[in-house]
Amino acid sequence: MIIKPYPAEAGTLNTSYTYTLMSQRFENPLTFHTLYESPNVRLQDYCCRIGRSGPAAEEYSSANEIVLMRRGAFCQHYGRRSVMADVNQAVYFSKGVAYRVSHPADCGDRGVVFAPSPNTLRHLLRDLDPAGDDRPEQPFPFAAGPCDAGAFWRHYELARRLRSEATDPIWTEVTSLQLIADLLEAAFAQRGLPRKPRRKDTVADHIDRVEAAKSYLATRLGERLTLDDVASAAGTSPFHLARIFQQRTGMPVHRYLICLRLRAAIEQLAEGADDLTALAFELGFASHSHFSAAFRREFGHTPSEVRRASICALREMSKNLKV
Repeated sequence: MIIKPYPAEAGTLNTSYTYTLMSQRFENPLTFHTLYESPNVRLQDYCCRIGRSGPAAEEYSSANEIVLMRRGAFCQHYGRRSVMADVNQAVYFSKGVAYRVSHPADCGDRGVVFAPSPNTLRHLLRDLDPAGDDRPEQPFPFAAGPCDAGAFWRHYELARRLRSEATDPIWTEVTSLQLIADLLEAAFAQRGLPRKPRRKDTVADHIDRVEAAKSYLATRLGERLTLDDVASAAGTSPFHLARIFQQRTGMPVHRYLICLRLRAAIEQLAEGADDLTALAFELGFASHSHFSAAFRREFGHTPSEVRRASICALREMSKNLKV
């Protein structure tokens, strides 16, 4: 039995990919749906319906990928070595490495495939693996690693939001890259592998890059930005920016941008902005409901409540002036 992908159109987003198993027993047993794709990372939701079976034919991963599962289990076979994959761990596939898969139960499996770009993965591994530069063709020196409760929930919530609502690209990328970084760090730590000493980046350099990023965000409140956009403006890599930005400001890039947008909204509401949908789009929110929900979480009141309070205050001021 051989798994072969249907050819996909290049450069498309939110596209379903269907793989067919060359066997008469199954029809489309393994399906993929792209949740998000950028130059830095691709996320695909997958569902495998294959029942109990022995090791299938040899196959190869087409990219360096990390799989987090929400249900089920399968077994990876690397020659005589076998690695069980289940919901308690992250599973790692190095590009071009041969393996076979078997299924010990009839439950199938489902989860998310995280595929960082080669450049992004190099940045993620730079401080973790001193020997990584000697084997670029196999970035993962392990087939599985821990996935604690926090990582599992973050992946579950990320997938849920990407399937059900419009998300900010910066939030998606920061959340995805930080999750991948945490999983890799846990996998290296579990095996006691030596870490590469951190480079002596200067504090001044970090400050300059973060300030450049803040300036870029402040002048583009209404634009749909990506982490790549902000990192390019700051002259650094997306993951490096995400890390130093949180260190210097105390919050991730997407959170900082949302706060800028919401605090700008307060002033416009106080000045009498009456079309909340137009205001939401003007400030870069995907919809009126997205804007209102974020506003209420931040301030404990809805935009409508703030607008009504401002109108009442103006009326009261007008009465006092007449008296």
